[in-house]
Amino acid sequence: MAPVFEFKALDARGKTIEGLKEADSPKTLRNTLRREDLFLTEVLGQREAAAAAKRDVSVSRFVGGRITADDIAVTTRQLAVLVGAGVPLVEALAALVDQVDHERMKRIVSDVKQRVNEGASLADAMAVHPKVFSSLFVNMIRAGESSGALEVVLVRLADFTESQARLRSKVMGALTYPAFMAIIGTLIMGILFAVVIPKITKIFDETRIALPWTTRALIAFSSAVHDWWWAFAAAAAIAVFMLLRWRRTPAGRAVWDGWVLTAPLFGRLIRQIALARFSRTLATLLKSGVPLLSSLDIVKNIVGNVRLAKVVEESREAIKEGESIAAPLKRSGEFPPLVYHMIAIGERSGQLEEMLTNIANAYDAQVEGRIGALTALLEPVMILVMGLVVAFIVFSILMPILQINTLAGGA
Repeated sequence: MAPVFEFKALDARGKTIEGLKEADSPKTLRNTLRREDLFLTEVLGQREAAAAAKRDVSVSRFVGGRITADDIAVTTRQLAVLVGAGVPLVEALAALVDQVDHERMKRIVSDVKQRVNEGASLADAMAVHPKVFSSLFVNMIRAGESSGALEVVLVRLADFTESQARLRSKVMGALTYPAFMAIIGTLIMGILFAVVIPKITKIFDETRIALPWTTRALIAFSSAVHDWWWAFAAAAAIAVFMLLRWRRTPAGRAVWDGWVLTAPLFGRLIRQIALARFSRTLATLLKSGVPLLSSLDIVKNIVGNVRLAKVVEESREAIKEGESIAAPLKRSGEFPPLVYHMIAIGERSGQLEEMLTNIANAYDAQVEGRIGALTALLEPVMILVMGLVVAFIVFSILMPILQINTLAGGA
């Protein structure tokens, strides 16, 4: 197969075109582009193109160039179709380069194709790009290549990636509206306390009546916000920075991950998401022929919670000593009975992969139901809280005004 060149060219209207194309040499590339009414202006050599394909930090990454789970899923499914149709792997990858629209993904697939053409396995070629192809992805591809079931593994990978993307989309979609409402509500309240209320409460400065405690508290708080808003903003920024820094430490991450699993409202949802990810990932790896110990090692790194990852690591060590999977999960107290009972049944019946898939499906359904319930609960709660704050403000302002009117009427 011919090498791949990265090029820049001008079309008939003078517009700059960038892309990748196979050619035996730059001269051949120039003639090929000329037949397509493109004028070659700049070309990178084969090695330079490969290096460009490996760049993970670039302008395109930040300006619409980030590779999403959907991009990876679509590319994987297209490759599965080509391999399933009997197309040789190198030719399938070459066809995939032409099919992929995402520029950065096109470069990476082109680099993978070039490495495979030079004799590397598909798994090794993908392992060069760990920010796009995870250890789970690479190990499943390696197992598929060794077992001769690459097409099946690619389909499973596409299904798995799409299911994870759907779950992430549901969670983000459920949290977007409450987060937006919270931000807007905070801004409105900030303007009220810093700008509006100080102007309204100035009418009480000339009165000698005893103000209610609610009014005094409102005036004191609004004065503090008006005079020291910059200090509050700086303190909040420092607090967030210190929290994030503490979370990056091993001890801080362990404490934080333990807390989020038991947090009110969201703790149960976070645990269900982690359990669904654990079950589906392990089932997908085992179905693809990845050994159990290697599968647990991969799952440990993608479960997304340090406390649960520690339990998975302890389970892996217990299995090496001859125990079952279910026993250490039960001892940890972090996995509910549904999980370790179904895993135990799967181990005894030889249907562990099917049981893990059933667990993942059950938790996916629970996550979807809980997201709907939380969304339905958060909206009225936020409206109620904002209503109470507004009612407190109105009451604190109206009470002194009514007192002034009463005194004026009595006089």
